[in-house]
Amino acid sequence: MEYLVRQARITDVDRLYALCAEKGAVPGGDSPIDAIGLLRQLVYLPNASVALVEAGRQLVGGAVLGLRPSVRTGGFVGTVDVLVVANGQDGEKIAELLIEEMMHSARRKGCTSVEVMLTPDVEHLSSWQGHGFTKSATNIYRAPVAARASTGR
Repeated sequence: MEYLVRQARITDVDRLYALCAEKGAVPGGDSPIDAIGLLRQLVYLPNASVALVEAGRQLVGGAVLGLRPSVRTGGFVGTVDVLVVANGQDGEKIAELLIEEMMHSARRKGCTSVEVMLTPDVEHLSSWQGHGFTKSATNIYRAPVAARASTGR
């Protein structure tokens, strides 16, 4: 199957939110923050990246990367907040594509590292580890972001 990986548009937010809700990746109705409203904002913010994977115009996965400044690391640290794959899809392949896109986006935005919170029983742990994520604290995995090649002038 052929997959299309792209940045989300505002028109994609409802579909992504539905997938996140189906996978339990958004808070319940008692949350003080409106998750769908937050997703809408993240699509436009320069310190975030929302990526989708489509197969035949159907949403099959999505991920959200948020950035925070870090004096200690000398740049930004990206945090993958959400990575979801639709049921009945090639989870490993879609996770690989989304992690790769999150790392690429982090590199473009000046991140020195990317973090993700993972538990030992999380789906796609091997995909995360395959992209250089190693345990740095309880349930926190971190991977360095390769520096961009110099453009030379």
